Amino acid sequence: MFAATVQEAPHNFGGLVAIRCSDGTMKILMATHYFGSHKGGIEIVADELFRGLAAREQQVVWVAGDVTPPPDPVGRSRTVPLHVLNWVEKRIGLPFPIPTPNALKKLAVEVSEADVVLLHDCLYLSNIAAFLIAKSRNIPVVIVQHTRLSPYNSNTLNAVMSFSNAVVTRPMLSQAGQVVFISETTNNFFANLRYRRPPEVVFNGVDTKLYRPPVAEEKASLRRQYELPGGQPVILFAGRFVEKKGISILKRMVALKPTWTWVFAGWGPLDPCSWNAENALVFSGLRGSSMADLYRACDLLVLPSTGEGFPLVVQEALASGLPVVCGDETLAADPGMEPFVRGVPVYAGDDERTSQEFVSAIDELLKSDAGSRERSEGRRAFAATRYSWQHAIERYLEIASLLVSPATSGQAVSQ
Repeated sequence: MFAATVQEAPHNFGGLVAIRCSDGTMKILMATHYFGSHKGGIEIVADELFRGLAAREQQVVWVAGDVTPPPDPVGRSRTVPLHVLNWVEKRIGLPFPIPTPNALKKLAVEVSEADVVLLHDCLYLSNIAAFLIAKSRNIPVVIVQHTRLSPYNSNTLNAVMSFSNAVVTRPMLSQAGQVVFISETTNNFFANLRYRRPPEVVFNGVDTKLYRPPVAEEKASLRRQYELPGGQPVILFAGRFVEKKGISILKRMVALKPTWTWVFAGWGPLDPCSWNAENALVFSGLRGSSMADLYRACDLLVLPSTGEGFPLVVQEALASGLPVVCGDETLAADPGMEPFVRGVPVYAGDDERTSQEFVSAIDELLKSDAGSRERSEGRRAFAATRYSWQHAIERYLEIASLLVSPATSGQAVSQ
């Protein structure tokens, strides 16, 4: 462990010397738009890193918008809620909290006291501020880039996002001490950038104790618990109800297959409840064990999303033994998934064709899989060996250590 191997090593960047904690731990400032209780993929990843790094005796200060409650402190780590205005997400479903001036002052104090700053994605105002503050104080920055440029139906929104990507995201990535991508898709999207250090791909982990296939009569019992039919296919979508998740495509799928039950686990402005479809059920507020139970109660996960990095729900479904049908872009996040995941093209502007091809792929998989225990265990075994939180957390700790301490890296990384 890093805390045991390096003691009181100073780091020196551009003449500014910062002394690490006397017991050898690092003070890591981690910034996200929201806390884990907001239930988005980025926030859930950050929550795992917060707990994992804290368990490894690091001092983690997690700053995020106060839209939902922060987690309890872990060991010597703590959270700092920033007061934000969240009207953008409420109106159009785009997560874009706006920090108040007092929140930015609080953020500046926390960044200034950190040894290293860990940012999750670039296009959030508090993350941009944290990056600029860290740069001005020669504090090393690690950027974990989860997403790439997402296509929207609005030409105006597409133009704004393209402009922001060009003038904010790409410069931030090129100037960061280290960039980590959580998928090959995102890595390839930014492949033409020049970095200070070669970027890394670190897959997120999955809790295979929590997410597992059902045993014996467990699936039938869980279907009764969630009031799901026992004699017909049950198809699961898990994620926010927003445009980029393919909600309009899913609406067409629900109409194409009225004899299937479609389960939607999530929340957002494009609520499937508004469809008044008898074969569509919505579950909001599920998390942890209740969400894991829902995976076990269903037959297949469907995800016709675009513009994402690597949605955690795919890894959770595989760990639960479920077949997965997703966009071919999502499949490209990890080519190693190809034997276990079916990729289907998502045709921009053609929901009808996309929905028909998705339904055809789902139908084929349901017939070929037919509850095969062997295939279910094969998907679980793949997820268990491929996606490890322990490996991810240890790698982030190593990266932060190299940036903070020239004694271990052999050289300082100029900011």
